[in-house]
This record gives sequence, C-alpha cells and structure tokens, in this order.
Amino acid sequence: MTTLATLSPDALRRTATPSSPGKPGAWRVEEVEALFALPFMELVFRAQQVHRDNFDPNQIQLSTLLSIKTGGCAEDCGYCSQSAHFDTGLKAEKLMPVDEVIEAAKAAKAQGASRFCMGAAWRSPKARDMERVTTMVREVKALGMETCMTLGMLDADQAQSLKASGLDYYNHNLDTAPEYYGKVIGTRTYQDRLDTLGNVRAAGINVCSGGIVGMGETRAHRAGLIAQLANLEPPPESVPINNLVPIPGTPLADVDPIDPFEFVRTIAVARITMPRSYVRLSAGREQMDDALQALCLMAGANSIFYGDHLLTTPNPRTGRDRSLLERLDMRIEGQDAA
Repeated sequence: MTTLATLSPDALRRTATPSSPGKPGAWRVEEVEALFALPFMELVFRAQQVHRDNFDPNQIQLSTLLSIKTGGCAEDCGYCSQSAHFDTGLKAEKLMPVDEVIEAAKAAKAQGASRFCMGAAWRSPKARDMERVTTMVREVKALGMETCMTLGMLDADQAQSLKASGLDYYNHNLDTAPEYYGKVIGTRTYQDRLDTLGNVRAAGINVCSGGIVGMGETRAHRAGLIAQLANLEPPPESVPINNLVPIPGTPLADVDPIDPFEFVRTIAVARITMPRSYVRLSAGREQMDDALQALCLMAGANSIFYGDHLLTTPNPRTGRDRSLLERLDMRIEGQDAA
C-alpha cells in the first residue's frame, strides 16, 4: 500500500512548505499516489495550505467556453459527443462567423467572465481556418478579456500565428495517464499531445492542460496524469479537471461514475503538485451538488467554467453559480470587492 512514507524527502518537504513549487520533473508517480493515499481530511488540509500560500482563498476566476465549430471531428476520443466515429445524435456545424463569436464574448464579459475560451472540433486546424480564428482572438482580446483556444493539434507555425494574434492560453488536455491513454483514444498518440504543448510553450503562449477522471481509470492512472502535468516544464498555468459526462453513443457511455470524494482528492493532489496553477472545475459540475463543489474549492480549485453550456454538455445555470459563490463569500477575480 502506498503511504506517506513513499514520498521522497524533497517531495515531503514540498507538501509541508507549500511556498516551494518544487523542481519540474520532481514528482514520481509513486509520490503522487502517496498524496492520494493520505487520510482525506489531512489531504484537503494540506491542499488548502498550498492554496492559501499562492492564491487568495476567497477569490475565483471565471471562464466561459464557446464551441466555435461543433461536431464532425476525425478523432475517436471515447468520451466525446463530437467524434465522427460515434452516433451521438449531434449535428455537425461549420465554423461560426466572427461577429457571432464576438457577441457571445460580450455576453460572457457582462456576466463576469474574465477569460473567453473558444473550442473547435478539429484534429488540427487547416490553413484556410487560421485567418478566421486569429481574427476571433484579436477581436475578443480587444474587449479586454483573456483569450483561450482549443483547436486540436498545432504545429510550430500555427502556434506562432496564434501568439501573433494575441492569444493568451491554448488548451490541449493530456486526458489521462500514458498507460491508460490507449484505452480511450486511438487516432493520435500521447506524444502528439506533448508535441502540441511543446509548440505552444515555445511560441510563448500560456498552457492550459488537464484531464478527465471517471473514465474507468484507476487511482494509479489518475496519479500518472497528475505527475505528467506537474512535471511539464513549467507546469501548465491552467489545469482543468473534468468529471466525465457520459454521452449516449460513445464507448464510455456506461462507465461507472467516480466516487465524489475521489474526485475531490484529485483536485487536492493537483493543487499540491501544481501550487501556482489555476485548477479549474470543468465538465461535470452539472451533476455535482453545491456541497461537493464547495469541497472542491476548499481542496484548491480556484476557477470554474461559467455559463449554461460547455462545448456540447450542460453546465450549471449562471444564476445557480452566482448564488453559490455569494453563499460562499467568494469574490470574482477581476471585479472590485464589494
């Protein structure tokens, strides 16, 4: 059984002195497993310590996600409603006009979002698409919002083009541990994902990368995912943690849900191993009650996707989120304190 004793002296010191982020590459999978194995209250306490040392514990960052091109994706990701490999009843749509994207961004800003994320269901963007997506970035940036895009795999030239347009963040999730990846995706490799992240980082764009839990993986696989993310040099500035939303018609439609406390453990371990990253509650919040979401925030999450929908799955209504944040006395990043 993995225990706290499995942690190396350096890793143990980092959990006890949360101001030190540790060196990239320092987290062994066994050490991350040891964090998962801590008594629940001890783990959450340590995560809260790390969180307070690096962030305002009563402040949250809001991001809004818009699908700018829906469905028809050539990838076979086993969780995704947008894959052309599965019959999920989703109708494929073309890339949105720029003016419609800008109107959506204005509405998101009016609701309190400080970051606007745009996602397209592509294996990778084609040359003919780059002019329009870079225009979207420039126009959203002109609204005074942070910009994020997820367009699939990028080569070095595409990453440089997005950087030149003013892109702040690029999202490309690792999804799961290398050892479990082949159970979920067959059309691109783990190294493909790492190469895209490398191109993004080399272009000077902030990295947004996380994963999905509840896909039938083991705790060891969850530890493997966290270790991969934490050992990126540097770790991602933003780490979305998704709780699988089973989609009828996909291979993972009938997978058993993850235990809620195991999900909280994942948030806490992400916070401890990536102390200066924003840890975002992403897909799956619609299935969480308020108490579970509050526990995730206590465990170190400090960002949420805000808005009634994500790419193709439901999200809590903005009114519900506002009510929850008010009840928790949470301040929204970028807004003056009341």
